[in-house]
Amino acid sequence: MADQKVAPPQKLEDRLNNFEHWVDENRKVLTYVVGGLFVVVAAYFGFTKLYLDPKNDEANNQSFMAQKWFGMDSLNLALNGDGNFPGFLSIMDEYKWTEAANLAHYYTGVIYLKQGKFEDAIDQLKDFHGKDKMVSNMAYGAIGDAYSELGKNDEAIDYYKKAAYHFENELTTPMFLKKAGMLLEYTKKNAEAKKLYEEIKSRYPNTNEGREMDKYIARVEAGSNS
Repeated sequence: MADQKVAPPQKLEDRLNNFEHWVDENRKVLTYVVGGLFVVVAAYFGFTKLYLDPKNDEANNQSFMAQKWFGMDSLNLALNGDGNFPGFLSIMDEYKWTEAANLAHYYTGVIYLKQGKFEDAIDQLKDFHGKDKMVSNMAYGAIGDAYSELGKNDEAIDYYKKAAYHFENELTTPMFLKKAGMLLEYTKKNAEAKKLYEEIKSRYPNTNEGREMDKYIARVEAGSNS
């Protein structure tokens, strides 16, 4: 083992003295920096505890009816409210920075998708930043649907793959891989489609998608050979 070089005691002492001298010369600046950091941290915790947490609670209570209307497919009520309870558009505007407002972007995007407002749907869904992995999968998939409706097939395929691989599971992964595969097949990219179909068959054989993949694989093989 090579000998480790150790600085002579005098050199260590000189370095310590230099550091102490630097601290003395910059004491005022350091005080301002530390004080500034303290103010930032205190402001963050104050904003969170005194403003954001109560706003989150209020926003969650206010969004209850909008979510209920969404579940009933009363889309206009879910978006705009009824005068007594706000819709998702008001929740986004009145409760900025809350999780309820963030989730309202998701619901609004899905509503716009159902209403055929595909560009608006994409904008809203991209503004959603989900903590729940499954909801994030669905948001990516909905963006894929919107791009597909707009005829932007490459973008749609990319988002279907994001939806499939962001949080892999037996419910949404094979569903979105199948959507990506079908769109690849539609755009005559049979080899890429076959690869996804085979992945569904091998990794998710017990799902509805997995059980039907033989006919999809046979179809793209026939298309490739024709």
